[in-house]
Amino acid sequence: MNTPSHLYDAYIFDLDGTVYLGDALLPTAGETITYLREVGKRTVFLSNNPTHTRYDYAAKLTRLGLPTPAEDIINSSVVMVDFLRHHLPQARLFVIGEEPLQAELRAAGFEWADEMGRIDAVIASFDRTFVYRKLQIAFDAIRAGARFFATNADRYCPMPGGGEPDAAAIIAAIEACTSTKIQAVVGKPSTYMVEAILNLLDLPADPFGKLTASRCIMIGDRLETDVQMGLNAGMAAALTLTGATSEADLAASPIRPTYVLHRLGDLLPENDHTPLIDDCQS
Repeated sequence: MNTPSHLYDAYIFDLDGTVYLGDALLPTAGETITYLREVGKRTVFLSNNPTHTRYDYAAKLTRLGLPTPAEDIINSSVVMVDFLRHHLPQARLFVIGEEPLQAELRAAGFEWADEMGRIDAVIASFDRTFVYRKLQIAFDAIRAGARFFATNADRYCPMPGGGEPDAAAIIAAIEACTSTKIQAVVGKPSTYMVEAILNLLDLPADPFGKLTASRCIMIGDRLETDVQMGLNAGMAAALTLTGATSEADLAASPIRPTYVLHRLGDLLPENDHTPLIDDCQS
C-alpha cells in the first residue's frame, strides 16, 4: 500500500467509515487527527449525510475525544442551502428528507409546498421515512415543471454490521417514474462541495502561486465520492479501507487514489511521527 512521504497543509476527512463507525472512533483515528492538530495542520470534516446537522457532528466528535467546532464541518445540507440561495433564492420546496435537513432549509427562509404547481424544486435526500405519498408528490411536481435536486447520491450509508439505503435509492425512484434525470447533486464529489471546503480552509497562496487545493489531502472510504472529489479538485486523495470500499472494489475500479490506507495512522510519514516539512513549503 502506498502512503504519504510528507505532511500536507490541510487534511479533509470524511466521517462515516473514515473517522468513526457507529459510535466509536476507528482504530488510530483519534491519535492521528490529534497529532496533525498538534503540529499545526488544519483538520476539517465533510459528510454527505444530511440526517445530522454540523452541530450534531461537532458534538459527536467532541464526545469521542476530538473537540471540534461546528464551523470546521461541512455536510450536504449546508451546501444545499448555499446552492439554493444562489440558484433559487425564493423557491418553494418539497423535501424528501429527514428533520435535520428540513430544519436547515426552513432556517434559511425557504417555504414548503406539497401541491402540484406550487412546488419550485423537489429536494431528494437520505430519508428513512420515505413513503409512496412522497413519491407521488415528487412525481406530480416534476411533471408540472419543478426542478429536481439532491443533497447526495450515495448508494448506502455504512453502519456497524452493514449499512442503510441512502439517497441514491430515492433519486432512482423519482427518475424512474418521471423519466427526468437529477439536475444537480450538491454533495461529494460535486464542485459545489469543493468550493465550500476551499472557502472554509481559506489557505494562503504560496509565493509560486501554487493552487490551494494542491496543498490539501482528501481522505475517505468511498472511491466515487471522496477520492473522486479530491482528484477532481487537484488535491491528493487517500482511500481508507475502513468503510465502504474493499481491496476487491479498489482493484475493479478505474478510480485510482493517490494513497491507499489500511487505517488513518498510515497518513503519517514514517520516522517515528516526527513532523516533516511539506513539499510545497520547502
